[in-house]
Amino acid sequence: MPYFCLIRLHKMTQLTRNIYNMKNNTLLKGTLLSTAMMASAALLAQPLVQQINDGWKFKQARLSNWYPATVPGVIHTDLMDNDLLDDPFYRLNERGAQWVDKEDWIYETTFQITPEMLNQQHILLDCKGLDTYADVYLNDSLIIQADNMFREWQAPIKKLATEGQNTLRVYFHSPIKHDLGKFDALNYQYFASNDQSENGGIFDKRVSVFARKAGYHYGWDWGPRLVTSGIWRPISVVGWSDAYVDDIYYKQPDVTASRAKLDAQIQIQADHAIPDAMLTITDMTTHKVLAKKHIDIASGHQVLSLPFTIHHPKLWWTNGLGQAHRYNFQAQLAVGDDILDVKQNKIGVRSLKVVSEKDKDGTSFYFELNGHPVFAKGANYIPQDNFLTRVTPADYKKTIMSAVEANMNMLRVWGGGIYENDLFYDLCDEHGILVWQDFMFACSMYPAEGALLENIRQEAIDNVVRLRNHPSIAIWCGNNECQDAWYNWGWQSKYKAQSQAIADTVWAQFCNQYYDVLPEVVATYAPETKYWPSSPFAGKGHGSNDHDGDRHYWDVWHGEKPISQYNVERARFFSEYGFQSFPEFVSIKKYAPEAKDWDIRSEVMMAHQRGGEHANGLIETYMLNEYHRPADFKRFLYVNHVLQGDAIKTAIESHRRDMPYCMGTLFWQINDCWPVASWASRDYYGRWKAQHYFTRKAYKDILVSPYAKDGHLNIYVVSDRLKSFRGILKIQVMTFDGQVVSEETKRVHVPANGSHILADYDVKALLQDTPESDVFVYATLTDDHKAQYDNVYVMLKQKEMHYPDVKLSYEVKEIADTTAITQSMDTASHHYTITVHAPVFARAVHLMVDDVKSFFADNYFDILPGQSRTIRLSTNLPLDQVQSSLVVESL
Repeated sequence: MPYFCLIRLHKMTQLTRNIYNMKNNTLLKGTLLSTAMMASAALLAQPLVQQINDGWKFKQARLSNWYPATVPGVIHTDLMDNDLLDDPFYRLNERGAQWVDKEDWIYETTFQITPEMLNQQHILLDCKGLDTYADVYLNDSLIIQADNMFREWQAPIKKLATEGQNTLRVYFHSPIKHDLGKFDALNYQYFASNDQSENGGIFDKRVSVFARKAGYHYGWDWGPRLVTSGIWRPISVVGWSDAYVDDIYYKQPDVTASRAKLDAQIQIQADHAIPDAMLTITDMTTHKVLAKKHIDIASGHQVLSLPFTIHHPKLWWTNGLGQAHRYNFQAQLAVGDDILDVKQNKIGVRSLKVVSEKDKDGTSFYFELNGHPVFAKGANYIPQDNFLTRVTPADYKKTIMSAVEANMNMLRVWGGGIYENDLFYDLCDEHGILVWQDFMFACSMYPAEGALLENIRQEAIDNVVRLRNHPSIAIWCGNNECQDAWYNWGWQSKYKAQSQAIADTVWAQFCNQYYDVLPEVVATYAPETKYWPSSPFAGKGHGSNDHDGDRHYWDVWHGEKPISQYNVERARFFSEYGFQSFPEFVSIKKYAPEAKDWDIRSEVMMAHQRGGEHANGLIETYMLNEYHRPADFKRFLYVNHVLQGDAIKTAIESHRRDMPYCMGTLFWQINDCWPVASWASRDYYGRWKAQHYFTRKAYKDILVSPYAKDGHLNIYVVSDRLKSFRGILKIQVMTFDGQVVSEETKRVHVPANGSHILADYDVKALLQDTPESDVFVYATLTDDHKAQYDNVYVMLKQKEMHYPDVKLSYEVKEIADTTAITQSMDTASHHYTITVHAPVFARAVHLMVDDVKSFFADNYFDILPGQSRTIRLSTNLPLDQVQSSLVVESL
């Protein structure tokens, strides 16, 4: 047993939360750091923080050789850094990494504790994240036994710490060996459909459900099986005396445009009674004192309420609706001239509700921001790497800015990954991206009772408390697809086939977890945030449907229905759907560089296609149903991208046209965790696929969407704007050589925040006997500020269109203008314009150069007959290499 009892971990978590730089999780330098800005000598009374991130070494527990380690880090990256493991992302190397998770590992370092730290009345060891089963020893005394990757672990160490050198050792037990006994002890299995236990050499023993660890580490249908261990978040020593501000929860019970009532719930920890203290909250932008209060601090833990009002507040808005304004609030605890603690929080003031009410069609589901219904436009998000500590601040910014630049306003943090680092939520706050936050449970049933259920409760408390002040947090969701698995995937019947008692046990655990424990945590610690039991969810006691709550729609793709089915299917909120593609060729060459790999059924490509032959077959089936057969591997990749982009564009436009019945569309997914064929709109290297370029246009605040049905061409205009406006709508039917068959122009009034048919044409009258295969519809809307929105529409499948042969000409020029064309890419050393001319209509013009970090301002774009498009390129290639490697192609 540990020498000291553990302290509940949501305490003290604010002390070091924003101190470290998440690039390699390296913390700010300096032996002792105050948790607040040191504006005066009086601040020395605040808690002291000493990071323990240097001098680490590791070894295999049963062997004797030590090697240098990086902390924070994971065992796989340390093995790679020491040339003891080949990169598992390269070719077939994942197979050779499966031994790692069967071993125990030891990490160790020595560090100095200064007299200043030793003089503090309380000293704690603070572990932000231990992956997963870890025994922590200080000077050979066991102080922590961790068993949850998602929790923060602390222990008091004042009695063990010595001035001068101290030794810290962390023993990581193999998560596989640790949990195999739990699996073997049962006479039934907990279903875990994506656990790739066979790839890990443990047959069908899907042990992932027993560990509170990122589910995707055990494999998924887009990810490898790489089960990590390690110190994946920072470790520090924290010292404090007298009192400190443990946490502040800025509740927002009543927010309108005219005034915002807030209530700061300030948690204080004190080791003795302190009379006549002063609490002050200041707006640090204006230096206006918003509230102050004399208090008598009691010994121990207490929560004090400090309400205040902001008149005519600057509200926080989502991307596209307004500024994501955040106030910089500072809370100060002082006694006379002595400042005991200072905490600063950036708070977005807003009213955010989830509206789920019975109506004539079923049960609605939408987000209401500052009194306005918001159509959610976005994507699902998974961890950006299997080795989490490799994700840098630049990677986070690149991903969030890719969402912002694609006009998204929501990301769903999926339940098989992690509760993300603070930086992720800070960036979402800054740029107006709402976060649908799953608890970390996905596509499985879990043995949620006893100690594990209590572990889950503490995990939920840690993360709800950590994230509750972020204005981006819009909803807490119990799990991903677990309830639908029970009712709609046949799991209930399968358990009942074993025995009714087994089914009753598993279902009782499910209900305790998602209908008792998790909602109670949210209600207690973040009562202003909606809890949603599962996604998809249409109510307790049954599976999801198309008229209640949210829906995951996979009949296109898994169900093999045609892409046109997207135009028929309905939901109140599409929280998942998707279509698969491979990465671009320049990305594939990073992990499959040999020519023998360049076939979708090669050994290497199959290893990086976790959907297996079934997924490859689906891509081919859909492709040949919609497009002509590509000539070779490179053209296959290109057409696959256009196929994916067209499919998701079709879905998005249909969902937005169906507003307000449908009020959200989140496709699966915006990113990858390794190089792979997947449903992502951006590949592992951050390259935008056609889908992401198409999404950017389909998610604009105004969508012009032609749609032909029953002999009529309806022109929908969908507006996210909160005010109506007038504009000019122009419809042209053109042949591919540029002849205008018919043209209509009309002034229109576009209502606010809705979808409306603003023109209805008879198709035969528009075509004037011209075959549908020989024309396209070009629709434009010009608003009263001269901003133009357009769309190209054809009424047949792509392979049925008589697209002409087109000889594209182009010119490349290097430019001196280095103004960033996107904030979602890496720094580039060269910038160019590429002007492409098409004498006739050119569909899905694709540009590519041999640089995986290159970025085109637009791609996979259509060029109207006789017109040109000039595209910016940022790349690391010099002009001669751009010219020699540039690919310019069209459908």
